[in-house]
Amino acid sequence: MTTLHWVSGTVHDFFISQFVLHHAERFGLRPSWAAGVRQRLSAPKREFLEKTQSFSPVPLEWMAALPAPADTVTALDTLLGLDPAARWAALMLAPDMPPGVAATLEQVAARKSWIASEQEFLRTNYYRRDPLKAPVLDALLESWSHPAESGELLLEALREYHSAFFAEEETRIRPILESAQAESQALAAEIPLETLVTQLSRGVHLENLESLSSLTLIPSYWSAPLIFISRPAADSAILVYGARPEDASLVPGSGVPSGLVNALKALADPTRLKILRDLTIQPLTPTELARRLRLRAPTVVHHLRILRLAGLVEITISTGNERLYAARLHAIEEHQSALREFLQ
Repeated sequence: MTTLHWVSGTVHDFFISQFVLHHAERFGLRPSWAAGVRQRLSAPKREFLEKTQSFSPVPLEWMAALPAPADTVTALDTLLGLDPAARWAALMLAPDMPPGVAATLEQVAARKSWIASEQEFLRTNYYRRDPLKAPVLDALLESWSHPAESGELLLEALREYHSAFFAEEETRIRPILESAQAESQALAAEIPLETLVTQLSRGVHLENLESLSSLTLIPSYWSAPLIFISRPAADSAILVYGARPEDASLVPGSGVPSGLVNALKALADPTRLKILRDLTIQPLTPTELARRLRLRAPTVVHHLRILRLAGLVEITISTGNERLYAARLHAIEEHQSALREFLQ
């Protein structure tokens, strides 16, 4: 039987918001607005975070282990208490990294330099799918060859980001996160676990969910409607699910629901309409869709990401990390209703 663990707190959005601001288009966020937020930081801190965010994981396991109230102040105080090199490793190493990656990075840190074989290994293995581009690889190796210096710079940049932007944002989203968790816990008492996860994640099915002994669920305002997931062990998982209301937006005061905007953008493309039509007939992998549509697989993945952002497709993730997509036709009806309500 799977034991559910609920973690609340704003620290998850502290780190996830940085990821979103540096990968704005993946989350349907206007790049110019994201750039404006980043500009609030001084040039050295902004440039350091931009380099770091090109390869940094979201430290889900580290955050889940923080003591209550698991807010930004708690996180920054905890980081301050760590040796700078240990601080860097705590935030940059994840248990579910590809095999050998963590050990290679630790070798670079211990030696304070790298060799060609390590560079090539990290280039091809750091991410599970795509090789690292040269500027990202250079930034990764340079930062890990000076872990203490990187750890000091990171804490300074995180402090400045908190004071320049997130302290105010934290106050805005805290009651929304608390309400979302209470609603999720009430829902968990009424429906099966698989249905709960699918509903909270807005269309993600985790294969062999019943085999997990532990599942940690964390609401996030900034990740909606996408999820962050980590498997620190074979029988456990951490899932950060979107908790932003459908009629809300990441940009305060925008007045237009971001979910509705993302849906209209997703539907206004002939290739994505063809993909939706094929996924209505049967679930398909990106490779199968690429063959049907005679497109490159990366192009199909790009379109699927946009459809997923709009909540128009659901995903089944196997234990081997294979993704099977299907259409969420009821989501189209929900967006139609949202459009009518907005116009009225």
